[in-house]
Amino acid sequence: MYYVMIVSVLYFVIMLFSFRNIKDIFRRAKYSTYNTLSGSELVPSVSLLVPAFNEELTIAENVRCLMTLNYPTYEVIVINDGSSDETLKVLIEEYGLTLLPNPQIRGKISTNKVRGIYYNPQYPQLYVIDKENGGKADSLNAGINLSRYPLISSIDADSLLEKDALIRMARMYMENPEETVAIGGDVRIANGCVIENGEVKDVSLPRRMWPMFQSIEYMKAFLGGRIGWSHLNGLIIVSGAFGLFRKDYVIAVGGYRGGYPGEDMNIIIKLHRYMLENKIKYRVAFCPEAVCWTQAPDSYNILSNQRKRWGRGNLKNMIENRDMVFNPKYKIMGLLTMPYNVIFEALNPYFRITGLLALLGYVLLDMTNWKVLVVFGLVNFLSGYMLSVGALILEEIAFRRYTKLSDQVKMLLFSALKFVGYHQLGVLWRVQGHIQYLQNNNSWGTMTRQSWKDKKEAA
Repeated sequence: MYYVMIVSVLYFVIMLFSFRNIKDIFRRAKYSTYNTLSGSELVPSVSLLVPAFNEELTIAENVRCLMTLNYPTYEVIVINDGSSDETLKVLIEEYGLTLLPNPQIRGKISTNKVRGIYYNPQYPQLYVIDKENGGKADSLNAGINLSRYPLISSIDADSLLEKDALIRMARMYMENPEETVAIGGDVRIANGCVIENGEVKDVSLPRRMWPMFQSIEYMKAFLGGRIGWSHLNGLIIVSGAFGLFRKDYVIAVGGYRGGYPGEDMNIIIKLHRYMLENKIKYRVAFCPEAVCWTQAPDSYNILSNQRKRWGRGNLKNMIENRDMVFNPKYKIMGLLTMPYNVIFEALNPYFRITGLLALLGYVLLDMTNWKVLVVFGLVNFLSGYMLSVGALILEEIAFRRYTKLSDQVKMLLFSALKFVGYHQLGVLWRVQGHIQYLQNNNSWGTMTRQSWKDKKEAA
């Protein structure tokens, strides 16, 4: 009971920081002169890194989207990570790519063998790396080695960026380029949206249950959580689906760590550690108006595999960086972010399971009144529901992506329904992920994709 009370209070405090910053975010999103930067030579050049493994159904649409961003100077580097499907063939045929005879590899981060680099002068900003399978982190490192520009951005191959997403991030970076080492973007669920020519034309909520629950979950995590953590400079993760980084610092920490899921959290923890240990002033920021749309798992098996993988990655990162926990040397990260993540994220399912069993035991043994259990359940539900509603209010104040009344009613309904089954499944999946970690299971799990056209029709 005390655990639930403490975690609820902390969630509300973080959300209050989000509300404190939402007016500035609204003004920046609505009145910013970012459009004037689209043709400016002052905007820093960016290398977009797109790891791709068995993405033949989405890769062409994704690259088409990335090639038409409102940004002055950038390159798109797709890394085919030993795909067993037609990912490489689709790209070669779509863009008429040929093998580069003597490619210039600039970086020296160790990666699995690169089999070739493909290019077509008619598309001067597009490169495709074909390499042996090594995982997402290894692919990103291969992309860093080839990249030409001082900023790198990681983009998932099943995601679509809004045309102004990158320039909005760049504007935030340009406000403080010396201190900004990473910026995270807002990730939203594309299931249910109308996608045409690599662009979201009509925003709508998913029609299926699993993606709908994830829409609510993402909104709470990104708007209700990451805005607040960013204000404290305590962000522990920049989503692998869309993030911007200073390449020199990513190289300084040895690049991405391979061998297990959770590379997006790992690189941020390494950056925090490096900057604090070297006493370099820095910030890890969050830009909620820079939006990336992603395909959400729409079946139980795929979603459970994803969440087990997240659980493994989170636990491994916490264990490997346990020296930072409650260590004043690491400031906010050591005294707040890491302890919070260990106690209220990694250990959350065990507190909840044992607490629930204890309460049931008290009732069965007549050690407490059943009404206490009911009141506890209602308080737990209402606190969680208010946090979800708070995220919806933040969305309504600053962004208003979902303008239909039916969508708003649906979000309120699913914010309540997720506590009846879905929330409990999340606890189960996290425990299963921890068991897989103890079994040394580093498998990715089966992740099937649909083309964006099929996703629109099936959503």
